[in-house]
Parts: sequence; C-alpha cells; structure tokens
Amino acid sequence: MKLWLTRPLPPAVEARARAEFDVDIRTSTAPLSPEELRRGLRSYDIVMPTLGDRFQADVFADVPEPRCRLLANFGVGYNHIDVAAARAAGVAVTNTPGAVTDATADIAMTLILMTARRAGEGERLVRAGLWEGWHPTQMLGLHVTGRRLGIVGMGRIGQAIARRCHFGFGMDVRYVSRSDKALDFPATRCADLAALAGSCDVIAVAVPGGAQTHHLLGAEFFAAMQPHAILVNISRGDVIDEAALIDALGRGQLAGAGLDVYEFEPSVPQALKDMENVTLLPHLGTAALNVRTDMGMMVLDNVAAFVAGRDLPNPV
Repeated sequence: MKLWLTRPLPPAVEARARAEFDVDIRTSTAPLSPEELRRGLRSYDIVMPTLGDRFQADVFADVPEPRCRLLANFGVGYNHIDVAAARAAGVAVTNTPGAVTDATADIAMTLILMTARRAGEGERLVRAGLWEGWHPTQMLGLHVTGRRLGIVGMGRIGQAIARRCHFGFGMDVRYVSRSDKALDFPATRCADLAALAGSCDVIAVAVPGGAQTHHLLGAEFFAAMQPHAILVNISRGDVIDEAALIDALGRGQLAGAGLDVYEFEPSVPQALKDMENVTLLPHLGTAALNVRTDMGMMVLDNVAAFVAGRDLPNPV
C-alpha cells in the first residue's frame, strides 16, 4: 500500500515511515492545493492530512471511486475533513487524541499568564528601548491566583487547563459542556454561556471545531463578560466571531485576549495586531518536538493497523 505524508515530520517519524511503508513525503509545509487533494485520493492508499487540508464534500464528489481508503489525520481536530463524505466514499478517518492534551493545555496557561500580566506588552516595551524603570503603578495587570476560571468545553484539553488552574493557582472552576463531567477537582457546571461569561475572570475556550461550534462565541457572549476579564482560545479560530471580538475589545467589554488560533489563519486582522492587550501566538499548541513526534507515531500506528487489517486504534 502506498502512503503519502503531506507535510515534513520529525526525523524519527519519517525514519519509521520509510522503514515500514512505501511512502512519499511531501516537502512543502503549505496546505494541499485543490489539485493535490484530488491527486491524493486518486494516487495513494493512505493519506495523512493535517490542518488546512480541506477534504470536503466537493473533493470526494470529484473522485467518486478513490484509491485512498484511509485519511490518517495528524492532529486531534479534524474539522477540515468532511467525515460523512469520506465514509460515503468508503474512506476511514483517524486522528491523534491524547498526544496533544498536555501541550495544548500548557499553551493555554502561557496565554492566560501573558495576557493577564501584560507580558507581551512589557516585552515590546523593553525591546523598543522605552522602559524607564520600575515604579509602583507600572503595567498593572490581573493576578490570576484565586480568581474564577471559566472553561468552554470540558473535554480532555479543557480538563487539563482547569486542573492546572485549580491545583496550580487555586482558581475556582466553572464550565459549560454538553453534559456533566466526573472530575478529579471541584467545578461547577453553568447553565449556559451567558452565565459563564458574566461570572468568570478568565475564560478558556477548548471546544472542537466544526459546524456546531462555528461562531459559538460572538457579540452576545462578549457583552456579558466582565470588563476586567480575559479570554483565551486554543481550540479553533472560527469558534470565535473574530470581528465581534475585535469590536468588544475596542469597546472595553473585556480586558484582553490571548489567541493561538484565528478564524482565517494564517491571516490575522491588523486590528488585533494593533491591540496591546491581545497576545498573539502562531498556533503553537502542540509545537514541541516530543509531542509532534508522538503525534506522528500515532498516525503511523493507525496506518500500521489499517495495513494489517486490524481495528483502527483512533477512528473518528
């Protein structure tokens, strides 16, 4: 069977892929073009897509009898793949859950602390040579210890963020989720998003992407937030209505935002870049060598199971 890795991967992953499979490794780091999407379905038995590789219904419609029988996604999120269209075409889909949880939660903590304590703004001040020395009222931010944390989406990653905030910073945890969660730390489930927005000092967004969560947080949510509160998003960019967030920040409806993902990434609105109270990271959620290696190995575990005719370890 022929395998196509659509991005360069850590050396250990590429070495294993070459040793175990008949593999082609694409050298570009850009998302697949429309022609490449279709060629992947026609020319390979297994394709490893990742963020930005939009295997949507139109792609499957153009290749009604694909050679490809498995899309082994690199990443836990798979909203770039139309899973229903894939299944209808006889193509299975897998992902890499678990491997990304702690690394993504760590980036959420980075954003929370940077935004609350104005670290990005402070670093820019120092680098620009504009810092005039310490004084008692310089760059006063939000002390997060003992504050109230709101989690939108209490899945694996949401729980990992909440655990860090509760045990590390003594934060009182509230959350919104589709169901009650059995947790190893105290937390209160809120009735709805408005109740969460109005009662929390720090809000972290950790829901999966997709049609059900597109623009889940918009003008109404931001209007309900407290003016001293901050919002952090490590899920998918389009979970937040970016234009509404920019407007809310401009109105002072919240104190700041920390973003690792964007609605139209890699495009980031100039308005966000111009705001000193916004922390902007280039989708670093899983950007650690051991984490990306673990993700790649999980992809190959799914590929190996498929080739051997075994049950897929991580089916979507």
